[in-house]
Amino acid sequence: MMKHNILNTLFLVMLMAVTINQHALADDVDLFDAGPFKVRAEINPETPKVGRNRVTVWVKDSAGNPVGGANLKVVAVMPAMGSMPAMYAPAEMTETETGRYQGEFEPAMGGEWPLTIDIETDAGKGSITFDLATGRKGLRCASCGGAGVDVPGTVRVDPARRQLIGVTTGRVKRKTLRVTVRAAGSISYDETRLNDVALKFSGWIGELYADSIGKPVSKGNPLFTVYSPDLLSAQEEYLETRRRFSAEGGNGKQRLEAARRRLRLWDLTDTQITALEQRGHAQEYVPILAQADGVIIDKAVVTGSAFMAGQRLLRVADLSRVWAQAKVYDYEMPLIETGMKARVTLPELQDREFEGTVDYVYPTMQGDTRTVRVRVVLDNRDGFLRPDMYVQVQLKANLGKRLVVPESAVLYAGRSRVVFLDLGDGRLVPRKIKTGQRSRQWIEVLEGLEEDDSVVTSGNFLIAAESKLKAGVESW
Repeated sequence: MMKHNILNTLFLVMLMAVTINQHALADDVDLFDAGPFKVRAEINPETPKVGRNRVTVWVKDSAGNPVGGANLKVVAVMPAMGSMPAMYAPAEMTETETGRYQGEFEPAMGGEWPLTIDIETDAGKGSITFDLATGRKGLRCASCGGAGVDVPGTVRVDPARRQLIGVTTGRVKRKTLRVTVRAAGSISYDETRLNDVALKFSGWIGELYADSIGKPVSKGNPLFTVYSPDLLSAQEEYLETRRRFSAEGGNGKQRLEAARRRLRLWDLTDTQITALEQRGHAQEYVPILAQADGVIIDKAVVTGSAFMAGQRLLRVADLSRVWAQAKVYDYEMPLIETGMKARVTLPELQDREFEGTVDYVYPTMQGDTRTVRVRVVLDNRDGFLRPDMYVQVQLKANLGKRLVVPESAVLYAGRSRVVFLDLGDGRLVPRKIKTGQRSRQWIEVLEGLEEDDSVVTSGNFLIAAESKLKAGVESW
């Protein structure tokens, strides 16, 4: 019986040891090298989402002891895409127990958000990057390498493995770079083609022909008739001066011209003045004629209304030419210049396309949106475009010859931009580059590469995982 109990006790001890060892092994499996440290990271929820997520990081030294008092900088970065800049979701980390740190980060939209963890203590610095994407479960270490490394950051990939993982390469080129800036906007009146109807005398409206908003008017056609004692007196003065001029046989010419000029200044045309001369008597209700073609967009009078000198009675807009007012972000401003071509479309009517030209870039910025207005002039003789229509504007900037690399070749590691340079003989090495402008297929290279260099254009994420980016990130 005693022997049986001893055997049971030994069995329980062995079981506990196995269990403890399994937990230790599990912890060791989850630990990744980050400089002089070993790191494990978890996120909650396990499948990241747009909005608030919690990240927990365990930091140990090379002997497996928890490291307290470390300074952790943790940030998830969505790489720049097209004209959209990179977005950052930092986590403010707090040490909850020795070697255990927690914080929250908030991705602003769905997609890839590589998570970089930088660690600093008196013992040294370390860094590690995990692949993270909203809607995809878990974290995968992107800076953890495998076999085949000759020197830190460099890997050898034989032809068979290249074909297996789909590695392709492309050349760094010097080519014409054209960048498209896409902006939202709306149609507005061409302010140079607005015409206010305001008279230089007071009076009353008689017959109103321009009687509704939106009514078209033609230059030279009557808008309304007016009665004004001042205008009636000016007509009679002109007729009397003209009779005296005729009776005096040529004397008083200056007085006649002054009376005629007064009628002109009060917007009577030469045709109306000639009709007055032929009629021989003043007209009580005088027609006021349109000065330009257009449509009524504002009306402040009705039949019988009294008005004062200088009061705006009507506003007429010529819609044969309109403006598209687009809003571009501040970081896009270096690409915008007057005279550049623009293409304007309506979101719901993609079959209608309008070509225009940027004729003005406004000198002030709208602080709430960090945008600048750009004005595009559009021909609208068919009257299809109407003010306040929502439009999409594409501006094409020709930047001339630039050193470029295929967009698919560039990896994002925090704020760094990295490509894998093909050195030949199966060797691939990470190279930090400085990038500039980008189009849909190409990214400008400002530093780090030379023309005709060969770089990896696909399969580079798998190469990155195998190349011990841990060492590479620290050197980039």
